[in-house]
Amino acid sequence: MCAIVGIYGNANAARLASMALFAMQHRGQEASGISSSCDGKIYTKKDKGLVSEVFDEASLDYLKGNMAIGHNRYATAGSDSVLDAQPVYAKYKLGEISIVQNGNLINKEEVRQDLIDKGAIFQTSMDTENLIHLIAKNSKDNLRDRIIEALERTVGAYCFIVQSRSKQFAIRDKYGIRPLSLGKLRSGGYIVASETCAFDLLEAEFIRDIRPGEMLIFSEEDEPESIQLYEAEFRPCAFEYVYFARPDSVIDGKNVYTTRENMGKALAFNDANSNIKVDMVVPVPDSGVPAALGYSAQSGIPFKYGIIRNHYVGRTFIEPTQEMRNSKVKMKLSPMSSIIAGKSLLVIDDSIVRGTTSKRIVKMLKEAGAKEVHFRVASPEIKYPCFYGIDTPTKEELISTKMTKDELCEYIEADSLEYLSLEDLVNAIGNDRHYALESFDGDYFVKK
Repeated sequence: MCAIVGIYGNANAARLASMALFAMQHRGQEASGISSSCDGKIYTKKDKGLVSEVFDEASLDYLKGNMAIGHNRYATAGSDSVLDAQPVYAKYKLGEISIVQNGNLINKEEVRQDLIDKGAIFQTSMDTENLIHLIAKNSKDNLRDRIIEALERTVGAYCFIVQSRSKQFAIRDKYGIRPLSLGKLRSGGYIVASETCAFDLLEAEFIRDIRPGEMLIFSEEDEPESIQLYEAEFRPCAFEYVYFARPDSVIDGKNVYTTRENMGKALAFNDANSNIKVDMVVPVPDSGVPAALGYSAQSGIPFKYGIIRNHYVGRTFIEPTQEMRNSKVKMKLSPMSSIIAGKSLLVIDDSIVRGTTSKRIVKMLKEAGAKEVHFRVASPEIKYPCFYGIDTPTKEELISTKMTKDELCEYIEADSLEYLSLEDLVNAIGNDRHYALESFDGDYFVKK
């Protein structure tokens, strides 16, 4: 669930790319990197850490040229954040190349082993490096054809931006699982980015979403060239709307904030005939806020910030280890005792994945004096691992595969627990299309 950006045709390409990555820091906070291109040479700067830590004036001065690609890394446990930072750069027969990717290739191990058997030497554990080797080993005379043939051996959820010394290629898989949008910069040139919140910061005009199965080619031509590589089978990821995307982004034509507010309204509608009596609706900040506002608007129950978030602590779900996630929860969230003491609370979070965070939140609120804590989740139960880019690789990590709803309610020590149904989730986002819902229904529609 990384963030990627491409800037083409602007003298301040690297600086604009760094600003776009800053706007999309929520998509990955372990490492960041940018490659720029100038006078036939590609310059790359990448390191572990946040965007503000990796890039300073000296590094941005080094990243010369009117085109740049960038990446924020969303890590998995056990991988090296320096070696596996992107962009991935290489020299090959046609010159220099750099690639960034958002997503996950489900046939990566088979392709990698085949490449190794044929003599390839890998420097990282990233599936992105597969594409570099597939392009380099191809015998076609131009990069465009090499990319097209490399993609024929690439299966999974992906958005790629490939940069040569003079061109950029932006590609989205035929399912459109991961988001990617095109914009026009007011100061000149184009931007491609994972989320439209990057456009807002750079004052770029949104043009359109890159279509599933489409490749855009940016060159010295006035307009990017579009090639439809595959017939679209559109299945955007529902989890973008539940958790990952920033609420002010528009993902494939749908405002994220509005969809989350709709999720909260659906929860309230389902609770209308319940016997619970609560004094206030309390969000788990920040991702639970829009749903809590929707619940409050639908139910008439007051919305209160009963939990305060320390914004200098990052997102706990995307921390690479459980130990780090546990420590971050305590640092990140603080209960407002003066507001919640003696009150019955309806607490709303976006999802329950491993259950440890929810348990700590309920305990924290009761220790702060809450009389009751009724927990509501603005998504269905997550029962299946995702192989398309979310860090839930095994069923053992998903608490809803091991416990019923009642057992989980008892485990987190809540007074009641309810989830959004799958039907209500789809209606909240918009039932005009099919979604990637594999975390909820186990439908792994992308086949090797």
